[in-house]
Amino acid sequence: MTDSITFTNPILEQRADPWVYRHTDGYYYFSASVPAFDRIEIRRAQTLEELRDAEPVTAWHKHETGPMSANIWAPEIHFIDGKWYIHYAAAHTSETNEGLFDHRMYVLENDSPNPLEGAWVEKGQIRTRWETFALDATTFEHKGIRYLVWAQKDPDIPGNSNLYISEMENPWTLRGEQVMISTPEYDWEIIGFKVNEGAAVLHRNGRIFIGYSASATDYNYCMGLLTADEDADLLDPASWMKSPKPVFQTCEANGQYGPGHNSFTVSPDGKTDILIYHARNYKDIEGDPLYDPNRHARAQVIRWNEDGTPDFGVPVPDGKAAAEAK
Repeated sequence: MTDSITFTNPILEQRADPWVYRHTDGYYYFSASVPAFDRIEIRRAQTLEELRDAEPVTAWHKHETGPMSANIWAPEIHFIDGKWYIHYAAAHTSETNEGLFDHRMYVLENDSPNPLEGAWVEKGQIRTRWETFALDATTFEHKGIRYLVWAQKDPDIPGNSNLYISEMENPWTLRGEQVMISTPEYDWEIIGFKVNEGAAVLHRNGRIFIGYSASATDYNYCMGLLTADEDADLLDPASWMKSPKPVFQTCEANGQYGPGHNSFTVSPDGKTDILIYHARNYKDIEGDPLYDPNRHARAQVIRWNEDGTPDFGVPVPDGKAAAEAK
């Protein structure tokens, strides 16, 4: 048994859209949406279990008005070319606009070895093909090329958001073609809203996997999976195969509802892949699910099928050690 499976869920309460990155310094770095949607917090610990009690540091606070002044969503912390970056979504407010579903994607940079210290500098907006609702930017490198995957509204496609990929010039600038790789099409992707969002990338067994989330943020929220061969042209939509059924979804028997907005990390020894996600432990929500704060951050060991594809299983119950979960 490795240290990776000594945790119990939830690993952190009231932190939606959780992102966990394990760095070469031996720390897990954690970022997520806070219930007030007004700032970006980061914390670190040497185990997932210790993240719960780690002291959070506010890296950045929303602006008072204008761009980046409302609904700070889904910050992701990355280490790229010797510097730290946070990719996040923020909305614009004005006298006539409250900023809901008017998000754009932005980037912060910190050149301190420890991102809990030093200054976070605004690098500006990630400019895409359209000036429309855009969020959930994630970045990865493959064969020497850095890519961005994100969710955005195409004004010519009905629905809320599709998934896109592009090469990057630097961590805040796209380069070349911007390609749609997934649009909500299956019944389980269009409940409440037509949504594909919250992408995260895992490279294993000769393939690139993208876990993403679909449907409304209540108990219908679930995870889908895109798969491409590692030697394929990642900018060719035909390279990506979508699983026809959700790969991770509500489990009423275990009291877990609406699991999604995942990220991936590894055990301290690097041998065990771990799924990070949020979910609620109750089904019925009063009011808009977006403003219900109890999407807790959770973790789960990923098992692998004989064909090399991930088996996420079902969301484990609260309070049960991950080593016991099947």
